[in-house]
Amino acid sequence: MKTHKIGIIMNGVTGRMGTNQHLLRSVAAIIKQGGIKVSDGEVIMPDPILVGRSESKLQKLAEMSGVMRYTTNLDEALENPGDQVYFDAQLTNLRAPAVTKAINAGKHVYCEKPTGVSTEEAYELYLLAKKAGVKHGVVQDKLFLPGLLKLRLLIDSGFFGEILSVRGEFGYWVFQGFDQVPTQRPSWNYRKEDGGGIIIDMLCHWRYVLDNLFGEVKAVSCLGATHVKERVDEQGKPYKCTADDSAYATFELASGVIAHFNSSWCVRVRRDDLLTLQVDGTKGTAVAGLRNCVIQPYGGTPRPVWNPDIDSPIDFTEDWMTVPTNQIFDNGFKVEWEMFLRHVVLDEPFPYDLREGAKGVQLAEAGLQSWDKRAWVTLDELPV
Repeated sequence: MKTHKIGIIMNGVTGRMGTNQHLLRSVAAIIKQGGIKVSDGEVIMPDPILVGRSESKLQKLAEMSGVMRYTTNLDEALENPGDQVYFDAQLTNLRAPAVTKAINAGKHVYCEKPTGVSTEEAYELYLLAKKAGVKHGVVQDKLFLPGLLKLRLLIDSGFFGEILSVRGEFGYWVFQGFDQVPTQRPSWNYRKEDGGGIIIDMLCHWRYVLDNLFGEVKAVSCLGATHVKERVDEQGKPYKCTADDSAYATFELASGVIAHFNSSWCVRVRRDDLLTLQVDGTKGTAVAGLRNCVIQPYGGTPRPVWNPDIDSPIDFTEDWMTVPTNQIFDNGFKVEWEMFLRHVVLDEPFPYDLREGAKGVQLAEAGLQSWDKRAWVTLDELPV
């Protein structure tokens, strides 16, 4: 058996997303399954080393995952020629300096988004990696959600006819931390000075979702809000919220499609999922959640008439068909990890590079500008 052993420096995996999605459900899961099968006699086997500031947390994480290499010294890890890939899941404001250091050390880089605190910083990472000749990628996990993969199938099959609009609803109620009810998100998310804010967080996601499924984003109009003014931090101390916790954004796409996304950590869920996308076309409509998708074709569309004086004779939740699950969907983070490692070892294509990451930051930055100016903001194309 030919084994391509590939060392991965995993920085910032003591956080919730880094632990659960990237370490336990992706890299450790790949190791547990026997690596990435290339052929009957060939596999790619990750060999991670965990990096963080707390040795006790790293030790606990190593025991939990079965990954026994760990260190609190990033510089030392970058000096090891056997570790070819650097992965970053730190706080946003720490990412660009660490990724820059990894690129300068000759490492291939794969990182979470946002890839920088500004478009300029994120795009500079792309130029640096391109000049260094290292492979580079950005996590774009929502493209691999079963619900969105079903949407992709419907688009490719021509189900919608001409797509007219996309409506996205994302979010849930994040408890403030009062009344003995613990919050579900870290406090830095609600402090602008620490890189928090839902616009910088979620518009990076909506950029790659829209670009890849419906057409490149050309302009944005966005209104942000800080609805909840005070929350409680990890030490039980109240703090003032300085970052936006809700965003109401409209996007103009090059394809002519109009998309609108409401994103909020101050909304209670009365819809099919924490994220739903409704796509309306001339021949049919689909509503996709994280895993499921329902459709209503033209021939199955009811004909309502406006009459508020009587109960509606139509049950608008009934006339929908469920898109069947005809395949096994693996964890989306794991699927993209496998794609990137195949890209590194076998030079297979990987479209989600640092330029794509910079485009996400560009949209988030444009959203903040739009909010500040109360005006539409047009996006310039980032050179290849």
